[in-house]
Amino acid sequence: MHLATFIKQYYKPVILALALAVLYRNVLGELALDWWNNPDYSHGLVLPFVCLYLLWRQRVKWASTPEAPNNLGLLVIAGALGLLFLGELGAESFIMRMSLLIFIAGTILFFVGWKHVRIASFPIALMILAIPLPAVIFYQLTFPLQLIASQLGAFFLETIKVPVLREGNLIVLPSITLEVVEACSGIRSLFTLATLTIVYAYFMEDRAFVRILIVAFSVPLALFSNGLRIMGTGLLTQYVNPEAAEGFFHTFSGWFIFMTSLIVLFGLHRGLNLLRRS
Repeated sequence: MHLATFIKQYYKPVILALALAVLYRNVLGELALDWWNNPDYSHGLVLPFVCLYLLWRQRVKWASTPEAPNNLGLLVIAGALGLLFLGELGAESFIMRMSLLIFIAGTILFFVGWKHVRIASFPIALMILAIPLPAVIFYQLTFPLQLIASQLGAFFLETIKVPVLREGNLIVLPSITLEVVEACSGIRSLFTLATLTIVYAYFMEDRAFVRILIVAFSVPLALFSNGLRIMGTGLLTQYVNPEAAEGFFHTFSGWFIFMTSLIVLFGLHRGLNLLRRS
């Protein structure tokens, strides 16, 4: 391929990549560190590759769609840069990271038009799930989840005849008191399970209402599963020893419950398909 032909075909994504590298290098670097260091958003390490694959799957549709550059994209880009500036002034990383996605959408609109923005809309929107929430919103979510997890854990323990008293996020057993801390609120499994469910529903289901149903079901399922995990912790703490509920069990139970939740969601989807055929 001649250089002139290569430049003509690929100068737009090259310009976008260079602009991101120059304008958002610090934002991207800090975001990658958050994905690496924050277990609640570790799915962000994989999600960009999923989004790139989604775009690659649409390559034929992208190439066959007529280009219609729109100068409105310049306003969107300007708005994104304004958010980036405001985020830097206020040291608010969430605003800066959201401006990154807006900048990408505005660049696509400017270069090739609305139809291409629609083609790329799902991968761009999906990346929102990899952006850590502002601390004030995050902690407003975790505390109610702590209470829900405590209520479910205590309920399950009572169901199997284990003496238990719940006070807020404290589960009082005869031998010890368990505290359902932020790390046990279930927000990690909720975010990750919801993200994987959205991706799964997009790939495996064409009907919009079934996609919505599967994704919506992932939320109570994540909460229910976390309650079961807390019940298991309470049983080990009460009838074995507190150390047995830590270390290996804590890690293994998290993975086991998470994988079980995925299997339940796959089973739900399978059941819905069987009903459709019957």
